[in-house]
Formats: sequence, structure tokens, C-alpha cells
Amino acid sequence: MGHAQSADEPGAAGDGTARPVPGDSKTVLEQAEIGRALTRITHEIIERTRGAQQVVLLGIPTRGVPLAGRLAAGLQRVEGHHIPHGSLDITMYRDDLRLRPARTLGRTQVPPDGIDGKIVVLVDDVLYSGRTVRAALDALNDLGRPRAVQLAVLVDRGHRELPIRPDYVGKNLPTSQHEFVRVLLTEVDGQDAVLLGVAGGGAGRAQ
Repeated sequence: MGHAQSADEPGAAGDGTARPVPGDSKTVLEQAEIGRALTRITHEIIERTRGAQQVVLLGIPTRGVPLAGRLAAGLQRVEGHHIPHGSLDITMYRDDLRLRPARTLGRTQVPPDGIDGKIVVLVDDVLYSGRTVRAALDALNDLGRPRAVQLAVLVDRGHRELPIRPDYVGKNLPTSQHEFVRVLLTEVDGQDAVLLGVAGGGAGRAQ
């Protein structure tokens, strides 16, 4: 796998700032449901990684970063040990870089111990075509050699263009390609919600 929607989403703002909520969208996940989804992902990570001892969480800007922070906090509460987390900017690795307007570079922040030999869990808000995740894998390759790479997303809306499958999913949300999914998070937007609506005529094909 940001902006008021994922980097994979139509009409996404490149600077990660909050955007107005469309009046014709409907709420498909509210704050409590998002919290439960993240709690479930937390316990699934613990089970699959045997206590999250070697886990590093890297959020894909924009909204993957606060999600990674929330998951790290949840893992720490349950397991009682620090969970390193950071961010992974993919801007310069996107395969549509020449086709889209200039984007503001995000921040890559890797924990001091790095990622070599670790289980890296990439975190994003929405999984769509899979191209954002492909770019993240390329960016990760320049940072080190993890033992394994996993993917956690809050929403999987389908319509994959690449053979990429998430390991942890908060909600599978069937959509049409004419719809948008917009994730709002308190850290960026002042509220938690997942919205579904019909994309406007100016929205291009998401990557």
C-alpha cells in the first residue's frame, strides 16, 4: 500500500493533509470498528510471529504511519516489550512517477537496529491495485535484508493488478472501480472512519 485516502486511491492528495469529506459518501467503518479491527490484527501478528520478538512495523505514508504506531502500541501492551516501528516513503519508487503531478517526499524512518534479519510488517490503510506495495518492496530492498516481509492493511478493496496478497486485513470491502475508499484517522484527520463513495469524474485510475 495516504491523504484522506490511500496512495492507491483516486483523487488522493499527495501531501497527506486532511481533505473534506464528500457529502455523498457513506461510513462503512466507525471508530469502534476500526479499533476492533486493529486489535484483531495485533493478535494475529502475535500468533504468526510467535510473540512479535523480531517484528519491525513500517508504515507507508501517509495513513499507514499512524496505523503502524497503533499496532506497535497494541503489541507492546499485550507482549510487554518494545516494538520498533517507523515509516517507509515510496514516492521515488512508484511506477507512475512520470505520469502524476510532483509529490511531496515523505519520510523514511527506520528503527536504530535496522531491518536485517527481522520480520518487517508493512502497514497501509487501503490495498487496491498492489502497486504501492510493490514500490514499498523496492524501497525496502534498498534498506536491508529482512528475514521475512508481511503486509497489514486496514481495508482490502480488491481489484489487484499485481500478485500481492495481505497477511493481515482489518476489513475486506467489495467495491467497484468507480468507487473510492477514504480512510480518516484521528492523527491526520481529527476522526476515525472509513468512507465509501462514488469517485468524481476527475478521478483517474488508481495505482
